[in-house]
Amino acid sequence: MQKTDWTGVFTAITTPFHADGKMDEDHLASHSSWLIESGCTGIVALGSLGEGATLTFAEKVRQLEVLRSALRAGTPLVAGISGLSTAECVALARAAENAGCDGLMVLPAYVYPSDWRETEAHFSAVINATPLSCMLYNNPIAYGINLSPGNVVELARHENVHAIKDSSGDVRQLTAFREVLGDGLALFAGLDDMVVETTLMGGDGWIAGLVNALPVESVRLFSLAREGKVAEARELYEWFLPLLRFDTVPKFVQLIKLVQAEVGRGSETVRPPRLALAAEERDAAMSIVRSCLERRPTT
Repeated sequence: MQKTDWTGVFTAITTPFHADGKMDEDHLASHSSWLIESGCTGIVALGSLGEGATLTFAEKVRQLEVLRSALRAGTPLVAGISGLSTAECVALARAAENAGCDGLMVLPAYVYPSDWRETEAHFSAVINATPLSCMLYNNPIAYGINLSPGNVVELARHENVHAIKDSSGDVRQLTAFREVLGDGLALFAGLDDMVVETTLMGGDGWIAGLVNALPVESVRLFSLAREGKVAEARELYEWFLPLLRFDTVPKFVQLIKLVQAEVGRGSETVRPPRLALAAEERDAAMSIVRSCLERRPTT
């Protein structure tokens, strides 16, 4: 994937499961194709929304193979690279290359909140493992590690680092990234409820979650913001925000899959330790979902 390909709405795709907990490969394939047909630019697999932490190494590789076979030629497929150890992540990066992926989304290692020397070594090992185009993923809320603008400048010295996804929730950090990087890296929104803010501040794309259920509305929202049509973007954003905020809470996987199920694009099945929403919690979420869908705009 060349640097110029990092733009638009990329789906952080959910992993569909059968009732017995096995990955539903048929639905994965058809779902990815539908998302691209609905206007998405590419697919990001094996992320936190894709429940990557609960997939075995073999399942991760198989998911990439299924997606590569399902997507038409030229559609960007990006593998989320995360794990407990640097060696595991390097191996997954190489397996992603072999499976035909176009790019990598590189995360810090799980669990251990490393210092910058360790973080830089981990990122560099994964980035250097293949020639694939790389996106850095900054998510201090989930990983306890914040990539500062200076840190990103250091990592951007690798020739195959072309983009950064920011899920810090701090719009000031977004402007700081743009200030120090210029147009050197593509800047992507990583939180659904910051897409308009990020795009209006010069963002190039969006790694989106609710797009799994509502791709047409998601692509239109991004396009309006990118074109500077603020009034139209704001109107659509205000309708969408109650759902987009589902992406920012601990049970975001269950919530997004709930919306998918309600619109007929998936099931609520998740892999333990996650459990599908139940009782009052599910009722409260469903009330929000149905209220929004009843007011769904014509696009």
